[in-house]
Amino acid sequence: MNVMSEAWRYLREGDNWTGDGGMANLLGQQLLLTVTALVAALVIGLPVALWLGHLGRGGFLAINVSNVGRAVPTFALLALLVVAEWPGTQSFGPYGRAGLATLIALTLFALPPIITNAYVAVREVPADVRESARGMGMTGPQQFFRVELPLALPLVMSGIRLALVQVWATATIAALVAGPGLGRVITDGFFRSNYGKGIAGAIVVAAVALVLELLAALVQRLLEPAHRVAATPNRDVGMSAVASTVEESTDVVG
Repeated sequence: MNVMSEAWRYLREGDNWTGDGGMANLLGQQLLLTVTALVAALVIGLPVALWLGHLGRGGFLAINVSNVGRAVPTFALLALLVVAEWPGTQSFGPYGRAGLATLIALTLFALPPIITNAYVAVREVPADVRESARGMGMTGPQQFFRVELPLALPLVMSGIRLALVQVWATATIAALVAGPGLGRVITDGFFRSNYGKGIAGAIVVAAVALVLELLAALVQRLLEPAHRVAATPNRDVGMSAVASTVEESTDVVG
């Protein structure tokens, strides 16, 4: 309990939150790392996974590549990147020392849940809904954008939600290579036997992870109505969903 009281005292002192090495600045750095890595993973993995799911091909490759990504420890990957000639430990804009290496490691860490969920989400769109879309004269791209993607969004968002929280928590490893983020508070605290400081940093990381989880869960919940329609086995409901999608489009399908 003494360590927890020291952590609480550290969090309450305003000086610990200000300045270049303050908690607020380090929090902003870690958020920047997290958002950048997540966006990069979305740009790289999401279009490919969604399109493969639409085609019904490449599932074995997508799932197994994701499994390999989960098996490789992020810290081991980061260690390999920083000792290599490129990207090494050079500073990278606002991301600081070893910023590029950290971003690459975190981006690769974010890819597995995004790829897996996106692929599975499109493949799980009911077959009768696909048939109804084709029966109404939709082309492949129209079927994907007007029917499959809207119905797959909740499960896609579930993968993004998982990746977001995982990347945020894992971004603390940047401190192990003198990079930015709240990990510096944690490592410095334990290195100097100032356990209250280390626990304080861990508390902030956990609290922000909870906030990010709640926000992502809210977004996912807003997408749930489409998911419930997709999960309905009734063919009439599926056809109604396709019909309403077409009616909302400005382009009339013949």
